[in-house]
Amino acid sequence: MRPNPTAPLPPGPVGSFDSADDALEAVRRIHDHNTAFLRGRFQAYARGEEADARSGAHYPYVSLTTESGAAVDSRLAYGFVEGPGRYATSLTRPDLFDRYYREQLSLLIRNHGIPLEVGVSAETIPIHFAFPRGMHVEGDLTPERLARLPDLFDLPDLARMDDTIVNGTFEAADGVPKPLALFTAPRVDFSLHRLRHYTATDPDDFQNFVLFTNYQFYVDEFIRLAHDIMEPTDDAELADYRRQYDRFVEPWDIVTHNRNLPGAPDPADATLTRRLRLPQMPAYHLTRPDGNGISLVNIGVGPSNAKTITDHIAVLRPHAWIMLGHCAGLRSTQRLGDYVLAHGYVRDDHVLDADLPTWVPVPALAEVQQALETAVGRVTGLTGYARKSVMRTGTVATIDNRNWELRDHREPLERFSQSRAIALDMESATIAANGFRFRVPYGTLLCVSDKPMHGQLKLPGMADRFYRERVDQHLKIGLLAMELLREQGMETLHSRKLRSFAEAAFQ
Repeated sequence: MRPNPTAPLPPGPVGSFDSADDALEAVRRIHDHNTAFLRGRFQAYARGEEADARSGAHYPYVSLTTESGAAVDSRLAYGFVEGPGRYATSLTRPDLFDRYYREQLSLLIRNHGIPLEVGVSAETIPIHFAFPRGMHVEGDLTPERLARLPDLFDLPDLARMDDTIVNGTFEAADGVPKPLALFTAPRVDFSLHRLRHYTATDPDDFQNFVLFTNYQFYVDEFIRLAHDIMEPTDDAELADYRRQYDRFVEPWDIVTHNRNLPGAPDPADATLTRRLRLPQMPAYHLTRPDGNGISLVNIGVGPSNAKTITDHIAVLRPHAWIMLGHCAGLRSTQRLGDYVLAHGYVRDDHVLDADLPTWVPVPALAEVQQALETAVGRVTGLTGYARKSVMRTGTVATIDNRNWELRDHREPLERFSQSRAIALDMESATIAANGFRFRVPYGTLLCVSDKPMHGQLKLPGMADRFYRERVDQHLKIGLLAMELLREQGMETLHSRKLRSFAEAAFQ
């Protein structure tokens, strides 16, 4: 099939494939052809050429039709459909999702023993999504030509980008295939574009292990550690560790290459670029060639940001995300700088109530808990009973009112006591609940920065001393926990705990 940008490929099947590589190559050809067609038509329109007809093109799809359920290893969490029927999903950005799609398609073929059908779907590609980094129409078109855009091209349609599949509320109409994946192609493309907007980094740079924080101090330390890793060293063991990471990516496309690797270019002067206005939630990426590096996102303060960014990162299908931040300690025995490992959450953030009812439990995940606990022990040098002197495991309450201290204390304190809460913040339950909702393994390790119920308020002088003493150690614990999770392997990490009754085959 040779790309022909003068006409799109029409909806319909293209072929059946019993090889994931061949199926993915067919998906790639369809996507590249149809997006190239749309870009060409839009660029002609932006140059002032008159369009005499509407220009549209469609996403590729992959489907599987089976007359029986798969006889699979009962330990598997994904990679198979639940029973007889036709299952399908539209796909996008095969360049970005190459490894992910290849794995999912391989598992379907292996577990069901039948070929996959690939074709052109009925799902239209919005013109904005034909440009991976955005087309910036406001700069290319006059107001008059911009007003005509909906008559000539398909635009993003929110009705086709909802989360009913991932929320478990989707009901397929008669004759409509059941979903093969948690997200449709337009929903994925929408989030990919929002990620660049919010973080000033490309979705391509996001890694499979994601740390979230609510303070700039963690970002500063992450930048320092990452640049150290990029520097050459004569220590053979340290150099071997550093070589696993190939780049460090900062907002606005600042890239530092690892000079422990052959052929790495000299670092460029990025001082002026770093002075640019930071985006709402800047992201930083310590990358590996296999995508299993570590990303850090400063989500700022509040559950709204926490929900927003995890809504979008979820389409990248990360292997784990963890919240590293500060909290208010609620117990008199806690000290400033103590760690809190969340094993339960009080959800008073409210931003997810419509998507994940509050009666749904958000459990602690053993694999993540064990990695965090082990990392605390290794970094602090404390194990067993001695580790209890710096870390407490318990319930974290997340609220949406930063000035809760100014309310009548009786009602919230009674609820916190009844829930056995030991810490209070504004993001952790949101991060965990969206991890549960999106089937992304999650965890929380917080550090006590104030004790408002005991007269130790978060004031500038106290905070500065706390930051100096603890932020470096806290971040190192988070990084080590992610590396421990990576060593476990994905089959262990993506367990059955987060899967529902009739689950989409793609993890």
